[in-house]
Amino acid sequence: MKKLTALLASATMALSLVGCSTAKTYTGEAYGHDKENPVKVTLTIKDKTITKVEVDASHETAGIGSKAADALPEQIVSANSLDVDGVSGATQTSKAIIEAATAALKQAGLEPSDLVSKNTSTTKAKDIEETVDVVIVGAGGAGMTAAITATDAGKKVIVVESQPIAGGNSVRSTGGMNAAKTPYQDKNEFAESAGVEKTLKTAAEKFADNATITALAATVKAQWDAYQANPQGYFDSVELMELDTMIGGKGKNNPELVKALAENSADAIEWLASIGAEVKNVGAFGGASVKRIHRPVNADGKVTAVGAYIVPILEKNLQDRNVHFLFDTTANEIIMKDGKAVGIKGTGKDGHKVTINAKSVVIATGGFGANAEMVEKYKPELKGFATTNAEGAQGQGIDMATAAGAATVDMDQIQIHPTVHIEEDGNAHLITEGLRGDGAILVNAEGKRFYDEVSTRDKVSAAIIAQPEKSAWLVVDQSMVDKSAVIAGYIKSGYTVTGATYEELAKAMGVDEATFTSTMNTWNQAVETKSDTEFGRTSFANPLATAPYYAIKITPAVHHTMGGIVINPKAEVLNEKGEAISGLYAAGEVTGGVHGANRLGGNAVADFVVFGRISGQSAADNAK
Repeated sequence: MKKLTALLASATMALSLVGCSTAKTYTGEAYGHDKENPVKVTLTIKDKTITKVEVDASHETAGIGSKAADALPEQIVSANSLDVDGVSGATQTSKAIIEAATAALKQAGLEPSDLVSKNTSTTKAKDIEETVDVVIVGAGGAGMTAAITATDAGKKVIVVESQPIAGGNSVRSTGGMNAAKTPYQDKNEFAESAGVEKTLKTAAEKFADNATITALAATVKAQWDAYQANPQGYFDSVELMELDTMIGGKGKNNPELVKALAENSADAIEWLASIGAEVKNVGAFGGASVKRIHRPVNADGKVTAVGAYIVPILEKNLQDRNVHFLFDTTANEIIMKDGKAVGIKGTGKDGHKVTINAKSVVIATGGFGANAEMVEKYKPELKGFATTNAEGAQGQGIDMATAAGAATVDMDQIQIHPTVHIEEDGNAHLITEGLRGDGAILVNAEGKRFYDEVSTRDKVSAAIIAQPEKSAWLVVDQSMVDKSAVIAGYIKSGYTVTGATYEELAKAMGVDEATFTSTMNTWNQAVETKSDTEFGRTSFANPLATAPYYAIKITPAVHHTMGGIVINPKAEVLNEKGEAISGLYAAGEVTGGVHGANRLGGNAVADFVVFGRISGQSAADNAK
């Protein structure tokens, strides 16, 4: 009887396992980027074979985590294995999908090793050769903007991207886009007189020997005097944006490129709106005299991350135009003929050769912030620093261009962003400068403010590094959270500590309660009086007085490489003699000269939209 019972039990267990012929579904969960809402994976399994994978990663970052959710199911089913590559640039979500799938598999009574992997080895893909009007190398913001522009000019375009997804560093941008004299600015009440006066004073006292800055300051002074005599609308000008950018870049910028950036910025905002990407919330950012950074808002009217908003819209516009992408394809050579760029050569993921013949080539591969060796080569003191950059930011576009005769500039100018949250596993997450512009403050391990939070990035970073711990806390209150989906995302991702009172937050931060409370009260008084007697901050929002309160531990990390390929205002690539290389164009972080020694927050998006459009149009004009 016992033997019969055991046999029946064994049979029942066998029927309950996936070794039977009936397909069953099992669901597992794991946390990715969002620490409040898990990634859910449902596996359909039959005879130890995964026949279907469904992923719910709806709370992961759009344009990053969502790409992993789209790509991994097919990989898992094709291989009948969880030992798949994942998606470069979406590491956390990829890891969560595999962990959730493993949990689902275990519910089925299986281990990953129990699956019989399918033989996915195939013959090497055939070499590819295509002929187009314009080839764009890089599918970040600049590359996709150029591709849309060239396509709309009637040209056949192909986009080559080394990574499996579009977006590059652009999709990671959390702030916004600088633009001067836009209709959105005029919807704000002007209260930034102190910022304008401070900039004019800085120009006179620190840059008197810089002819460009001096001339711009004189123009802005005349504009400012006229505005004060008849204050209509919101005060800003193309020249003030140029002046802020030149001062922020310590006068090392190429004035012609700065002029092109500022002059075309407002039109670029309108162009974005025309393709479905409206950035209408205007705020303050470090180094800007006035409110100039334009940010998107979600359906609830809350400010949201600009990169995750714009990049999918750019990609959809290209899909709607039937522009062909070649992902997982690394370009490694610009084809030159009689001194002209006539295409590119590259390599596909499985080693097959790719040749794209074209009348125009646009390099938009981004900077080299993810290439630790290259960063150390040009700025040794940054050895060991974390980076906010996407994995594809390796500097390969610069190498290709120089091999074709391009000149470079400012290669040693590498920016570290002051507010980056680094997790225990080493993952670095950019914390937008917009928080400081909207009213957040920085405090050190003693619970004290130590610098003007909305100064330029290089100065704020230096102030943080000068602290004994080389880190600080970024403090916000609930009123800021209520207006920003970005901050809400930081909370969901587990980046914050919180407290119902100043004392409770201080305890969570590990700082002296009395000192921190005094700091908060002093700051709130400064906001009320619009006067920061401690550090001279001129940007004020609302007091940090609405409980609960939140703080994020931050430290500086490599963020942007200002140096790169030399271009002119037409986005033509120049050689060492200053001559344009026929058929070769560049845009975005791969170029140098726009930002000088330090980039202002909000100018990277302006850069990729403005020069993305210029390079696309120049390439199209050349391809006649």
